[in-house]
Amino acid sequence: MSEKTILVTGGAGYIGSHVVKQLGERGEKIVVLDDLSTGFEKAVLYGELVVGKTGDQELVSKIIDEHNVDTVMHFAAHTIVPESVENPLKYYGNNTCSTRNLLEVCQAKGVKHFIFSSTAATYGEPESGVCGEDSPVAPINAYGMSKLMSEYMLRDLSAASDLRHVVLRYFNVAGSDPEGKIGQNTKKATLLVKVAAECAVGKRDQVYIFGTDYPTEDGTGVRDYIHVSDLAAAHIASLDYLRKGGESTLMNCGYGHGYSVREVLDTVNKVNGTPLKIIEEARRAGDPPKLIAKVDKIRETLDWTPKYNDLELIVRTSLEWERKLLNGTA
Repeated sequence: MSEKTILVTGGAGYIGSHVVKQLGERGEKIVVLDDLSTGFEKAVLYGELVVGKTGDQELVSKIIDEHNVDTVMHFAAHTIVPESVENPLKYYGNNTCSTRNLLEVCQAKGVKHFIFSSTAATYGEPESGVCGEDSPVAPINAYGMSKLMSEYMLRDLSAASDLRHVVLRYFNVAGSDPEGKIGQNTKKATLLVKVAAECAVGKRDQVYIFGTDYPTEDGTGVRDYIHVSDLAAAHIASLDYLRKGGESTLMNCGYGHGYSVREVLDTVNKVNGTPLKIIEEARRAGDPPKLIAKVDKIRETLDWTPKYNDLELIVRTSLEWERKLLNGTA
C-alpha cells in the first residue's frame, strides 16, 4: 500500500464504485472524480467525492496537487453501444477528448501509474469470435473506436514519458457486490443481465432478444460475462503489478468462455422461478455475433484468480440488488 492517493475517475459509476469499495477495504487513499451524470453519490463508499468532469484540466490539476495523487484509475466514459452509433461525436468528445485532457495533466504532474478501463468492442467482429490481445482491432461502433483511440494515446504517452499503464479490455460485465452494499444503478440500462433482472422483479414488462439468426449454437449472440467484483479485483491486481515495477501492458479481462443470450435468460428464469416475457427482434447495429476473451495473459501477468465465475451466481447477485432497489433498501 502507498501513502500516495489514487484518483478514480467515474468512481461513482457501476464498475468504478466496485473498484473504490475494494480499494477502500484494503486501506488505500482514494479521491473520486465523477460528474454524476450516470453515477451515484451513495455508491462511493470510500474516499472523497469531487463532482466535476474528467476533461476539466484545471480541476484535475488541483485534485492531483491537493491529494498527492500518483495513480489514476480511469473509468469515466459513455458506454452505450447503440447510442454511440447514433451519436458518435458525444462518444469521441467525452471518451477520447476528455481522456486526452486527463493524460496531459497526468504528464505535467508526473503521475506514475495509469489503469484504463477499455473494452472488447475494440475488436469489432473477430472472425473466430475469440479474441487474444494480439487479435486485429477493428471497432464497428464509435464506443469501441473512442476507447481504442484512448488506448493509443496512452501507449504513446507511456513510450515518451515515465508513465506506466495497464489497459484492461473488459468483456461483458455483470452482477453486483455479493455483500449487497452497492450494485448497478444505471438508469435505462442496456446490459443484458441487468435488463433481465429488472424484468424479473417487475420493473420492465418484457426483455428483448436482438438477433436470433446469428451463426451461433442457438442463433443468439454469445458473450463472455464477468462478474463486476472479479473485474474490480483485476484492477487491484493491476495496481499491485505496476507498484512492483511491471511494464506497461494491455490485457483482456474475461473468463475465457461464453453464454448465449438465451442461456442467460434461461438462467434468470431458473434463479427467479418465474418466466420472463421475451420478445424477439432483429439484430442491432454494432453487435458482433460472438465475443469471448483469451485470458492466458492476465492469468500469467497478474496475481488474479476469479471468485465468481458462475452464471447462476452472477444472476443471483443481480436479482438480489434489483430487489433491494425495488424495496428501497439499497
